[in-house]
Amino acid sequence: MIKHIEQTVSIIGFPVDLGAGRRGVDMGPSALRIAGLESKLKALGYKVEDTGDINIEIMERQKIINPKLKYLDEILKTSKKLAARIEKVLEQNKFPLCLGGDHSMALGTLAGIASYCRKNNLTLGVIWIDAHADMNTDETTPSGNIHGMPLAASMGLGHPELVDFYGFAPKLKPENCTIIAARSIDPEERINIKKLNPTVYTMSDVDKLGIHRIISRVLKQFKEKIDHIHVSFDVDSVDPNFAPGVGTPVPGGLNYREAHLLMESIAECGCMSSLGVAEVNPILDVKNNSAKFAADLIASSMGQRIL
Repeated sequence: MIKHIEQTVSIIGFPVDLGAGRRGVDMGPSALRIAGLESKLKALGYKVEDTGDINIEIMERQKIINPKLKYLDEILKTSKKLAARIEKVLEQNKFPLCLGGDHSMALGTLAGIASYCRKNNLTLGVIWIDAHADMNTDETTPSGNIHGMPLAASMGLGHPELVDFYGFAPKLKPENCTIIAARSIDPEERINIKKLNPTVYTMSDVDKLGIHRIISRVLKQFKEKIDHIHVSFDVDSVDPNFAPGVGTPVPGGLNYREAHLLMESIAECGCMSSLGVAEVNPILDVKNNSAKFAADLIASSMGQRIL
């Protein structure tokens, strides 16, 4: 039985930049709010509650203890708060909408959702829309930035403190995860992907098959076996021509209509139960255009239509 979107959307800000290599992404939640996200959702008929941001200690007040796992302690501490808040929102039959921050946010989002699913005997599936697979570990990372590790950790691969975070592992079975729009994968990260073997649709696949065929296939498969579908959307999945304000821009991403069609198809399915949006970086943006684009994409995923 697919759990449908509830009427109340609970916005949770997670202004983390500790997992990334460039500053500024901590302002992402504010940029999305300024872009009119709440009013867009209310226009679609949702009740919206903004629960504010989880407090995260700034980089300048911390030391890097392990260069392969930068700022690990603060990321774990704040991710635990995020996970608990998400779990509570789901228990209240509300729809959690998490705004990042860098993609290390997914450690907390997936842990909270997975914990809720475990307690309610639900099968979790994740649609990971990202230029990057985020499947490095502390042994394969070229940077030590934890935003490149959350998906591997959530599927049980990586440093024990990340894998066993929130008291259980894995959070997600690889066969219940699909990555869409990948186009920048580190050499050793490929080994991790092949080891865990989630479904991956690269941008080459998008070119060959078309985004509608891909998302239709994914949603059909998920509806047959998944009870809770979480969508994790990294704005760098979109081509920098349309969304320049991201920390790790990679040319050749989804174009404007591909991105919207992808999110519109998810809305038409009526089967998304939670959403996270990561990596909006206002410092690298032009007149908040990337945040406005991301806010419109969120609205598309929640039912906004051209006609």
